[in-house]
Amino acid sequence: MTPATHSTLFPQAPDTADAVLDGLDPEQREVATALHGPVCVLAGAGTGKTRAITHRIAYGVRAGILQPSSVLAVTFTNRAAGEMRGRLRQLGAAGVQARTFHSAALRQLQYFWPKAIGGSMPRLVDRKIQLVADAAAACRIRLDRNELRDVTAEIEWSKVTQTVPADYAPAAAKAGREAPRDPAEIAQIYNVYEDLKRDRSVMDFEDVLLLTVAILQDRHDIADQVRSQYQHFVVDEYQDVSPLQQRLLELWLGERDNLCVVGDASQTIYSFTGATPDHLLDFRTRHPGATVVKLVRDYRSTPQVVHLANGLLAQASGRAADHRLELISQRDAGPEPVYTEYTDEPAEAEGAARRIRELMASGVPASEIAILFRTNSQSESYEQALADAGVPHQLRGAERFFDRPEVRKAGIALRGAARFGGNDTLLDDAVDLPSQVRAVLSGEGWTTEPPAGSGAVRERWESLAALVNLAQDFAAAKTGATLADLVAELDERANAQHAPTVQGVTLASLHSAKGLEWDVVFLVGVAEGMMPITYAKTDEQVEEERRLLYVGVTRARRHLHVSWALTRAPGGRPNRRPSRFLDGLRPGSTATVGRAAARGSGGVERGFTSRPDATPRRTQRSPARCRVCGRTLTDAGEMKLMRCEDCPSDMDEGLYERLREWRGVQARLSGQPDFCVFTDKTLMAIAETEPTTPDELSRIPGVLKRKLDRYGDDVLAICAGQELEQGPDGE
Repeated sequence: MTPATHSTLFPQAPDTADAVLDGLDPEQREVATALHGPVCVLAGAGTGKTRAITHRIAYGVRAGILQPSSVLAVTFTNRAAGEMRGRLRQLGAAGVQARTFHSAALRQLQYFWPKAIGGSMPRLVDRKIQLVADAAAACRIRLDRNELRDVTAEIEWSKVTQTVPADYAPAAAKAGREAPRDPAEIAQIYNVYEDLKRDRSVMDFEDVLLLTVAILQDRHDIADQVRSQYQHFVVDEYQDVSPLQQRLLELWLGERDNLCVVGDASQTIYSFTGATPDHLLDFRTRHPGATVVKLVRDYRSTPQVVHLANGLLAQASGRAADHRLELISQRDAGPEPVYTEYTDEPAEAEGAARRIRELMASGVPASEIAILFRTNSQSESYEQALADAGVPHQLRGAERFFDRPEVRKAGIALRGAARFGGNDTLLDDAVDLPSQVRAVLSGEGWTTEPPAGSGAVRERWESLAALVNLAQDFAAAKTGATLADLVAELDERANAQHAPTVQGVTLASLHSAKGLEWDVVFLVGVAEGMMPITYAKTDEQVEEERRLLYVGVTRARRHLHVSWALTRAPGGRPNRRPSRFLDGLRPGSTATVGRAAARGSGGVERGFTSRPDATPRRTQRSPARCRVCGRTLTDAGEMKLMRCEDCPSDMDEGLYERLREWRGVQARLSGQPDFCVFTDKTLMAIAETEPTTPDELSRIPGVLKRKLDRYGDDVLAICAGQELEQGPDGE
């Protein structure tokens, strides 16, 4: 299991500011050098967004344009913030604040509380579910465990959307939420919950944001003090911001526009928490002068995996789908995704475990394999199947690595050895840092060979082995590193929850897999009723389920296995069918809905910068009309052909076949599917219009500037009847 961008573990810092830009592709470089004014980065999965924004900050700092202490980078998880801080430190930009929204707000709240409020600040509660249970009991409302969890989620949603108890019922109805209880009961519990917090002098995580917003709104002197501290803001995963987080960001900014946001509407999978991609999609409207950079070069996945991912979104609908990005794989070709149907769920779990054993026997590390499912309740059968097969595994979202007892004990032992190692006979024969760590951890249960089986003993060994491996990587990158240096590294990682890689197959829900990647991914339970989930009723909910599957697909670098079961238990009625999202994508299936190719090619769009108060200029587009009969065209395929499907075609069949043969050669050379060069409809349009100049060719829908620059000369030569020169291999 690795973060979603591959990099060396402990690289050396670049020598100069310009050296920070080395290795960036043209679009990433545009992000890194766009240091002024509003910037919006639309970044597809696997396109190196974290690399782009960290290099942007580092370049600005190293070039003397940005002061480290004046930059605030915010994201959504402690792990992502920790990874960002680590990368910035490696790029020579230490001192930049990289935090979650909650962490940044809490820090400001703690600092300004005495001045703004006075007295003791309420204690922060980690989990609100017990308070919600107490509130329900006070209302004489009985909630079972699932209802308690769901009501807690409704309260969280209400707070991040700034909905007070009295307004919950109409707000939930307007948002199309299916309340787990009568809305009036939830509003009553919510109201009492707020009273209990005040009585007990505690606050929850949403209060941190609400109170910070209130202080910055009411106290202009404090708002000015914050704005004088932070001059430049970067927001990662901007498609996931809630209305409350957006309001806090606006208060941090004030009237300034030194803001860079990064996101992908096609990865919006947390709307149930109040997240909305509208802020990302409306960014250009709010900031007419913004620079928009699109990252579509996928460095993570093979063309085969990317083809499936693009295919999933090609059938999507809704506003996020209208702004989707079509990824272009930069990797060599790999195996096609594997689709498997099983009779029942236990057979599906056993089949996955069996295939994983085969992969591990062929040399694939267990840590580079993941099983991803829609709900956490699905994990149990896979845990059992892997245990029966003797495959080590870990459940993501369970106990945090640094909270494990064996890891805490190992940390204490390493810290003691760092302080008093000179008197420890265990270290007498240890000549370097890795051997010192192995000697210390051997006293905690680490051995050179793993124990047999896959139970608790094996799990403890895997944790200690992860620390041993980390020590080896750390020593290789930091010449002369000591135990004290390693302990400091572990402390920093623990604060950021940046765990080292554990040698075990990862079991994770699709939601918790966001931001991670593996060489091999098993997407299991991809059947109607589970994907999309049964309670996804509205079009918006179904489309979010599609995006969730898209996130799962794009976690895979090379091998992707998709499976489903016809029934839940052995002997049951086989009445399940594969997910509708696979229609037209898996072999033997038929597409249900056809859509246009994605419009999101990579590149840069510059905002206009006339008057600060200027309104966005609207481009008036004439309706597309059939060039044969004149009818207005609405179907994307017909618009690409510039005629109705049933209108007579004057296409040169011989030219069309020559173009198809040429496209096949280009696709093989680039290791991509044929459609990534030009789609069939685009080739038909070219064969019908027979362009003679670059300008005529550029007018054909589907011939974007990037493709015109790359393929234009060849296409025009073929249209002119010329023979293209062949390469040394005959292509």
